[in-house]
Amino acid sequence: MNGKVDVTIIGAGPYGLSIAAHLRKLNVDFRILGRPMHSWLVNMPKDMLLKSAGFASNLYDPDRAFPLRRYCEEHHVPYGDIDFPIPLEAFCSYGKAFQERFVPNLEDEDVAALTQVDGGFDVRLNYGKVFRTQKIIVAVGLDYFRHIPKELASLPKEFLSHSADHHDLVKFKGKEVVVIGSGAAGTDIAVLLHENQTKVHLVARQRSMNFGAPWDNSAQPFLHRLRNPISGIGPGMRGKIWSDAPWLYRFFSDDFRIMTAKTFLGPSGGWFMKERARGLDVFLGFTVASSTVSEGRVRLDLIKHDGSTNQLSGNHVISATGYIVDVKHIPFLNSSIVEKLRLVGKAPRLSCHFESSVPGLYFVGPISATSFGPVMRFMVGADFTSRKISKHLAALCNTRKWWRSGSLETSGTG
Repeated sequence: MNGKVDVTIIGAGPYGLSIAAHLRKLNVDFRILGRPMHSWLVNMPKDMLLKSAGFASNLYDPDRAFPLRRYCEEHHVPYGDIDFPIPLEAFCSYGKAFQERFVPNLEDEDVAALTQVDGGFDVRLNYGKVFRTQKIIVAVGLDYFRHIPKELASLPKEFLSHSADHHDLVKFKGKEVVVIGSGAAGTDIAVLLHENQTKVHLVARQRSMNFGAPWDNSAQPFLHRLRNPISGIGPGMRGKIWSDAPWLYRFFSDDFRIMTAKTFLGPSGGWFMKERARGLDVFLGFTVASSTVSEGRVRLDLIKHDGSTNQLSGNHVISATGYIVDVKHIPFLNSSIVEKLRLVGKAPRLSCHFESSVPGLYFVGPISATSFGPVMRFMVGADFTSRKISKHLAALCNTRKWWRSGSLETSGTG
């Protein structure tokens, strides 16, 4: 056993780093494990532009002193609060700068297993060392929840990949690729491939390509602006409610929470991709009925919503079909822990402090969307999360320290 700690954060993306910055300010004894901004650096395509607005693309320190705007000013990087697409590379550099400034104790380690013990958990790292912690915050993002339709899943891996498998798309130059899905990932990858001299076919069940609209409504009439206020997840009254009052979401029925967390702000490309996508070869209203490999090429049988069929072939298929959250897919959670979790759908049911039904085990980020709403699918959700969970944990840990100190002083004077 290699020491004890009050709190351990697993994951070093926007949520994990923001929480760590708050715990550090509150003098909570914690460890944070993971590579900074790993999913953003590895699982998203190079030259991508963020779909979220600049003002909603922050990591959160306790004093809100280092937003993306501040980083861009310090490093002379172009920036705009609204309707100025932020390059992925700039955001990742900002995230790493945030980590170096506010979370210098980040450990580049992976968790192999988590075991519940009396008074907490044993954390086993990949290289074999074990330490004990009283509280665990799971901030692993989406990578464990990649979804590939069953009609594609049997293809050999050299012919099939998920959109999250690709950062540099140059390896597909001169080849023929079929992209499945027209959400942000599918649209971005298809456009970037097309611009990189790759022959691309985009297949989507949607009957039209959807692109978000610019957020700035300052030129609109007053009543329009009143009905469509700007929030961290876009314009609109519902978005404003979910963004500003995530605590409210827990009072709705499970069915409503599951449906809304999944479908609110459905698949769409960024508004700035509309013109760039005009040259794509698209098959809209189609789903994949079957897939095979023949003579070194993937062959897809497609069926349209009206029953008509089509066929496509290519060197490779990229499934940009998103993620389906399922807590059972987190590999370091053993079955004895998972079996104790109460669920909303396939995600843990969480308290107002993000704690699951397993005492001391907390979940944040997209996996918390069925408890706190669709804002948790976006970076801006880290604002509420980091404030809420850090105050809760600081109160618990500091009370425990005070009690221990008081007990020692009492026993020493007895």
